[in-house]
Amino acid sequence: MANHKSSEKRIRQTETRRDENKYYAKTTRNAIKKLRNSESKKDATEQLPKISAMIDKLAKKKVIHKNKAANLKSSLAVHVNKLK
Repeated sequence: MANHKSSEKRIRQTETRRDENKYYAKTTRNAIKKLRNSESKKDATEQLPKISAMIDKLAKKKVIHKNKAANLKSSLAVHVNKLK
């Protein structure tokens, strides 16, 4: 158990941030799955910028690594370009 006020506050902050990060990461993963399952190029083209922004925000907050974000965005762009 924490012995200092500052460490108790840090525990509260960490828990709050973890919950927020988990929510945004899961939301982004669901959006990526939806894009990958999309058959329509028009829908996928509209979704791609929004999902790329979501991935960038996760990388900026260091929820995911910046290289993983780049790889995800690249693979999604390739997928959208292959659609007919």
